Amino acid sequence: MAFKPLHDRVLVRRVEGDEKTKGGLIIPDTAKEKPAQGEIISVGDGARKDSGELIAPSVKAGDRVLFGKWSGTEVTLDGEELLIMKESDILGIID
Repeated sequence: MAFKPLHDRVLVRRVEGDEKTKGGLIIPDTAKEKPAQGEIISVGDGARKDSGELIAPSVKAGDRVLFGKWSGTEVTLDGEELLIMKESDILGIID
């Protein structure tokens, strides 16, 4: 993919959640919530301080992350739905 986010933004692919509950019930598509988990595809160079110094991002491509429910902007690149969000919208990295 030939897309690189600018500054402190990251490109994220949502990771689909389970289609069944723990009890074995199948969840229909209309009742599913969008997952708040994803994989980092690409990362910008980082934010800048007022002095112009670059602040390196804390995440890297390939990291699995948790983000807020309404975080990011949905975009379609190469026929795939992805999210562009600021690094600050990411709540944490999943090991």
